[in-house]
Amino acid sequence: MTSVITGPVYVVGDNIDTDQIIPAQYLNLVPTIPEEYEKLGSYALSGLPESLYPVRYVRPGALDSEYPIVVAGRNFGCGSSREHAPIALGSAGCRVVLAESFARIFFRNCVATGELYPCELVERLCDRLRTGDVVTVNLDELTVTEVATGQVHRIKPLGDVRPVIDAGGLFNYARKTGMIASNPGC
Repeated sequence: MTSVITGPVYVVGDNIDTDQIIPAQYLNLVPTIPEEYEKLGSYALSGLPESLYPVRYVRPGALDSEYPIVVAGRNFGCGSSREHAPIALGSAGCRVVLAESFARIFFRNCVATGELYPCELVERLCDRLRTGDVVTVNLDELTVTEVATGQVHRIKPLGDVRPVIDAGGLFNYARKTGMIASNPGC
């Protein structure tokens, strides 16, 4: 994966739970089946209340989002332990979630699946940025730069989980590093 991601942001607040990220009625979609994986992305963040989020993350009828970066407040991904949450966001085209903090299970599921980078912000940006603002996230320099103003913000290092996400998740990392045998016949 590339270490620099530029694009418009989708901004949400605090305590966005996994039911809002991917509502339970879509958990019957199997991410290992390519057409179901693709469809899963069309429902990403569809559980957000329209009264608070009139701009939808994925437009009705679309499979992908125009927002590769999600900016959130505290406790993003709280709720039930569903791997489908980061998978749905990744399927929709999300590359990175920038949040003030993450629920531990969501963070671990991001690492396990390798779908997206869960990056903790040093400062709260969900009150500063608006949906559609364009930023550049540099994972190597640990920065978020607002394209319109040039204002630079910091993110915390991902540490030892970065190579796992770079590899595409736990199993790909284990194969890449020789922890498990690569057996394409299985």
